[in-house]
Amino acid sequence: MSAESVAALWLSLKVAGVATVVNALVGVPLAYLLARKPFRGRWLVDLAVTLPLILPPTVTGYYLIVVLGRRGLLGGPLYALTGWTVAFTWQAAVIASAIMALPLLVRTARAAIESVDRDLERAAMTLGRSEWQTAIEVTLPLARNGILAGLVLAFARSLGEFGATLMLAGNIPGRTTTVPLAIYTAVQTGETSEVLILVSALTTVSCLVIYLAGRLGSRTS
Repeated sequence: MSAESVAALWLSLKVAGVATVVNALVGVPLAYLLARKPFRGRWLVDLAVTLPLILPPTVTGYYLIVVLGRRGLLGGPLYALTGWTVAFTWQAAVIASAIMALPLLVRTARAAIESVDRDLERAAMTLGRSEWQTAIEVTLPLARNGILAGLVLAFARSLGEFGATLMLAGNIPGRTTTVPLAIYTAVQTGETSEVLILVSALTTVSCLVIYLAGRLGSRTS
């Protein structure tokens, strides 16, 4: 395996790991909110979370450029203030991967939270627990396997992200080239041996992730 491929593999693992942590911090509370708290506009939040699952990744990537690009709605003021833009950095790959993987985590975790017996939550509240304490001490622990399965799936989705990453982060060797982008480049340049190595590595990791998600999911049911 070449040094470029090793760097791409390391960057993919770093991007997927950070994106999964970000998704855990954002996605689990969001899943709880959608599962347990009726509020006005919930369908709109659900739609926004689910859209990256339906839209082509390049379309999601375009939206991210519109918002975070150097002249974007948020990226423009940020660049004017600091002279720094997130576009074409490894952090952009993290953002693109997190956005694309978020629906998998939220939908899986939401289903797990909704499956928790509400009588157990009511019993905790009758013993003096607040709603927040009930969520932390009862609901989330009982839904933990489904949440972990969602995190595993989100990690796998982040690891294989291509389209949105290419749009927002580009394909800069050593900086933003992840394994899927490295495979695309190797195919274009006819480096068959590198393609086989990278494809095998990504397939092995994906099979392992599917196995883990299946085990965790079966424990939930």
